[in-house]
Amino acid sequence: MVKIAVDAMGGDYAPSEMVAGAVEAVNSAPGVHIFLVGKEEVVNSQLSRHTYDKGRIEVVNAKEVIATEEPPVNAIRKKKDSSIVVGMNLVKKGQADAFVSAGSSGAILVGGQVIVGRIKGVERPPLAPLIPTEKGVSLLIDCGANVDARPSHLVQFARMGSIYMEHVMKVKNPRVAIVNIGAEEEKGNALVKETFPLLKECKDIHFIGSIEAREIPHGGADVIVCEAFVGNVILKLYEGVGSTLISMVKRGMMTSLQSKIGALLVKPALKETLKSFDASQYGGAPLLGLNGLVVKTHGNSKANEVKNSIIQCIAFKEQGINEKIKESLMNQEK
Repeated sequence: MVKIAVDAMGGDYAPSEMVAGAVEAVNSAPGVHIFLVGKEEVVNSQLSRHTYDKGRIEVVNAKEVIATEEPPVNAIRKKKDSSIVVGMNLVKKGQADAFVSAGSSGAILVGGQVIVGRIKGVERPPLAPLIPTEKGVSLLIDCGANVDARPSHLVQFARMGSIYMEHVMKVKNPRVAIVNIGAEEEKGNALVKETFPLLKECKDIHFIGSIEAREIPHGGADVIVCEAFVGNVILKLYEGVGSTLISMVKRGMMTSLQSKIGALLVKPALKETLKSFDASQYGGAPLLGLNGLVVKTHGNSKANEVKNSIIQCIAFKEQGINEKIKESLMNQEK
């Protein structure tokens, strides 16, 4: 049984959507036990609206909530009874295998490192979401945790990302590329120029060179390596362009009688195509390199994304990703 703590109080639609997602996960995955962490009376009130195996969802009381606008370090230090701190302590103590939250990104990043702690040898834990592409999904690593990364950090990101894609997403020999402004090796800023030859020397990854941003949606690489500033810009632009195009297509289909008739004809195929570009079906972004798994979902996550984030944690645990990361680091030291 994989045990997962879920922050019931974090996110724009908490606690209703977080609780609903936890229930959906339990009802669809037999091998999971969930700790819903939050204000007990509020969480129980939400649970009373659902049908589920009551032996597999447990409420853990946490009287405080960390708001998104609070300074992360102070919030983690002072709000010991918050849903984020209590949930992460369950992972630290080994009572839970993973922690899922749609709450404050800053608090989750700080808490992951301070409470759960890094795997020995990991310099910086990266945040690594799966993004939809023409060929399936790619892992964008890092997208928010390490704005001022060093070349050695990016090399570790590449290794951890490769392990994740191979064992969780079942991509054989995943292609690794570093984000750049051109395909030529001599291009890029100082960080990219210094990191490129280090990645070329890595025998344990399939490094294919640079990738330009326009090639990312086409699935030009399976693991896309960058520091967090670049990664976050890519992620936010990706999401913004995607939602804008979808709304423009929908609006265009309603402009005339002919377009409305055409819309009815193409609706099933279009719906299926757009579904593949819905990031919520791939779960949240794991913070890789910690002693336990921490997953950050979108602040506006609905039940489906919460459920998929929980399912994602099951695969992470069953495939022993942390053990494989430790093994990779040990091999590099030899």
